[in-house]
Amino acid sequence: MRYRYWIGATALALAGQVQAAPTLDELQQQLKTLQQAIESLQAQNASGEPALRSDLQGVQSDLENFKYQVQRDRETATALSSRGLTVSGTIQARASHTSEPVTTAGSVDRRKTSLDVPVAILGFTGSLYRDYQEGRNLNYTLRLGASPLGNGTQFLNLLDANLTYALRPTIDQADGQLNVTFGQQLLPFGLEVPATEDLKPVINNAQFASKLGLAQRQIGVIVRGDLDPTVDYGYNYRAPLLAYALGWVNGAGPNVSDNNSAKDFVGRLAFTAPSDYSSWLRQLTLGASVYHGKQNRLIGSTFVAQGKRERVGVDFSYNHEPFGITFEAIRGEDGTVSGSANAPVYGTVKSKSHTATFFYNFGEQFVKGYRAQARFDDWWPKSYQPFVRVDRFDPNTAAQNDAVDIDTLGLNIFFAQTSKFQLNLNRTHDRARQLKYRDVLAQFQFGF
Repeated sequence: MRYRYWIGATALALAGQVQAAPTLDELQQQLKTLQQAIESLQAQNASGEPALRSDLQGVQSDLENFKYQVQRDRETATALSSRGLTVSGTIQARASHTSEPVTTAGSVDRRKTSLDVPVAILGFTGSLYRDYQEGRNLNYTLRLGASPLGNGTQFLNLLDANLTYALRPTIDQADGQLNVTFGQQLLPFGLEVPATEDLKPVINNAQFASKLGLAQRQIGVIVRGDLDPTVDYGYNYRAPLLAYALGWVNGAGPNVSDNNSAKDFVGRLAFTAPSDYSSWLRQLTLGASVYHGKQNRLIGSTFVAQGKRERVGVDFSYNHEPFGITFEAIRGEDGTVSGSANAPVYGTVKSKSHTATFFYNFGEQFVKGYRAQARFDDWWPKSYQPFVRVDRFDPNTAAQNDAVDIDTLGLNIFFAQTSKFQLNLNRTHDRARQLKYRDVLAQFQFGF
């Protein structure tokens, strides 16, 4: 075909010069030019050598070697599972100092400093069924953790084990969501309780979370959903107008069967101001939570009766980069029994607590566009988060001088995508023990 183009082009050139009555020398020069063009094209075509059988066999051999290497790496250097699986983990390494020596009869003698690994968590998450049309997926969560400071054992305990099914389509972010979770899980109560260990800004939990038993995992079924979300696709921002959670749990704690037939109820409602990402109302949320249940009352080891276990809380959060504030107020009511098994005396203990945290962020980690810049895989922008927390817990409102106040001044340094360094300075006023003391906690938290 290329011969035809050259010949045609030359013929047109010659035809265009007919009217000019070319001389004999000009015609000979044109024929010479045409012959040179044809010879050049013939030389180019002759330079291409056909592929030999040995060349094809070499390419085939390289492909077979590549397939073998990939298969070998998959079998010997890759973790395999029958379903989709994501493995994660969180580890904390802590150093602490207290001005008030800790003494425990028979085990601890006037301890002021300690080095600990308070938490080590191994998690597995994945999908058991994936709905590609509407996104009604069935997912699972399994987390194991060791907390020597909390239970005195170095063995892994079961933390979370549950299944979550999306009852409504999840393809469109502008639609409300609804899902149900069955199994052992955290309670949807307030702000502090449902946060996992890797997301909490303060090293120690708020007092009410542990002293009112809300931080314990519970076994049950919880329905979570939201309505009328505001979506800003440019910033990947989604804020539902109303988020809700309703659940029924055993109430006996993690990894045990229920100790009575009554099921405890837990519920939460949260209202978020409708606004786009650039509004000053962004992430302004008001919430209310309730926990209603029963617990066994004992005198010694003898069961006497079931007593009430009530928790009511309100919370407020405003997280508008670069600063934020959170506040929670909780009231508790527990049935008590005293006296003897033959003549029990029933009563009620009311408690109250509040905690407030103010934090300020500065650094590039919180700027999404900066994180997206092309860098090395292990690069992460350093960011800093100083904060102040005020935490108060009164275990019995009818008693005098038994409240505990803990004021915390802290700093979080984010130096990797899943790692941070935490420094907390605590000042504690324990009125029941008539003690005032200070703690210094330094902790590395890293995950994978």
